Amino acid sequence: MSETEKITIALSKGRIFDETLPLLAAAGIVPTENPEQSRKLIIPTNIDKIQVIIVRATDVPTYVQYGAADLGVAGKDVLIEHGGNGLFAPLDLNIAKCKMMVAVPKGFDYQNAVYQGARLKVATKYVKTAREHFAKKGVHIDLIKLYGSMELAPLTNLADAIVDLVSSGNTLKANNLVEVESIMPISSRLIVNQAALKTKYKDLQKIIDSFKAAIKK
Repeated sequence: MSETEKITIALSKGRIFDETLPLLAAAGIVPTENPEQSRKLIIPTNIDKIQVIIVRATDVPTYVQYGAADLGVAGKDVLIEHGGNGLFAPLDLNIAKCKMMVAVPKGFDYQNAVYQGARLKVATKYVKTAREHFAKKGVHIDLIKLYGSMELAPLTNLADAIVDLVSSGNTLKANNLVEVESIMPISSRLIVNQAALKTKYKDLQKIIDSFKAAIKK
């Protein structure tokens, strides 16, 4: 079978991969290796023409958009920042759930700091989300883009607040930060390359339908 006939699914390591496995199984697809234990970036499955590629979470939409992958699973947070061009997102998979939140140090008077015309220093890797959120409030923000340890920014006076994903909230508590505003709930979506959906419609629709049925159970 030629490479063009293959179906490629882009996934990221960790929670999304683990929580996508039951959905793949519902479609009869079983990866032959665990990416946490293998250095392989292309993982075969029990079906010859289907393979999984392991990419960074933020890169999943790019691989799908440009056709390097036919399908992928990406968080709503990643899709908002990416913009979604060339992508079809038919399903909310209801996996990898968390919240996009604004958090500040304990004792910081957020309510009085956020008013029409106010200015805040905000650290985040979700630049588009943060900008749109505060723009709706009429608050000017100085955006500081970070890729990790977001909680450190307010503790070192780099920022007044952070915009980040929160799951259990334990990391915030451990660093004396508190959630002050919920921006949106986040879960992961199935995304599909629009061109592939036309050229490989039958095979891709079968996977989409299997995922849909598994979500409803």
